[in-house]
Amino acid sequence: MEITAEMVKKLRDLTGVQMMKCKAALQKASGDMEKAIEILRKENVGAVAKLAEREAGEGRIGAYIDVDKQVGALVELRCETAPVAKSDLFVQLANDLAKQAALQEAATPEALLAQPFVADPKRTVGERVAEVVSLMHENMKLVRLVRLKGQLGSYVHHDGSLGVMVQVEGAKADPQLLRDVCMHIAAKNPVAALREHVPPAVLDKEKEIARAQAEATGKPANIVEKIAESKTKTWHAENVLVEQPFVKDDSKTVGDLLKSAGLKLVQFVRLRVGEVG
Repeated sequence: MEITAEMVKKLRDLTGVQMMKCKAALQKASGDMEKAIEILRKENVGAVAKLAEREAGEGRIGAYIDVDKQVGALVELRCETAPVAKSDLFVQLANDLAKQAALQEAATPEALLAQPFVADPKRTVGERVAEVVSLMHENMKLVRLVRLKGQLGSYVHHDGSLGVMVQVEGAKADPQLLRDVCMHIAAKNPVAALREHVPPAVLDKEKEIARAQAEATGKPANIVEKIAESKTKTWHAENVLVEQPFVKDDSKTVGDLLKSAGLKLVQFVRLRVGEVG
């Protein structure tokens, strides 16, 4: 059977594999598209296994929000080099994985990779990742995923190295307002959304430092207590999101900004490539 350019292009579009490999697979399969896809998948297994041993220190954060379903997700997808992390194919894969995580509820990266791929249910997410690995010739690893439900906003830094998602409740939120809050989180890196979300161990350590600094002044005990309380209050203002001065208008806090829009902060997630594992 003659293998036409149209057939090769169709297989390339379906798999993301190089044109020459697509043509060879079609020739082996005598033009049968399904058999050609199976051939490419089997070939990918060996290629991916070899690449999997290589370190993946670059990558990007993928983000997706379904406004109607009120669900969203952030994922961290790693690769080996910065140029690949910036490539259109890798960017699309990261965002596809975020969409998958949002819509299909996977508890772990491993569970997500085993799911049927939303964009093509005939194959798994892992098989799609393997196809991109084969095409780009770099190891790729889905490191983290976080899924949120509710009224959401997101922001991903221009190079994909940092992503933020925020959840609020109350009135219908202006998407730009939520994006601005996410950009604030990206810039200021708060420890927690609310005071009650600060890990007890972190707060105890900060109180201990504040008291030690206050005692070093040599002031009377009652004054030391006030100094320590003031330092702890300052720490909250610098590290708790709703108490931080808003980066675009430091005359108001992030909490005040949201309150004026009829909104209340629930939680946020901030992911930076490479900060874990």
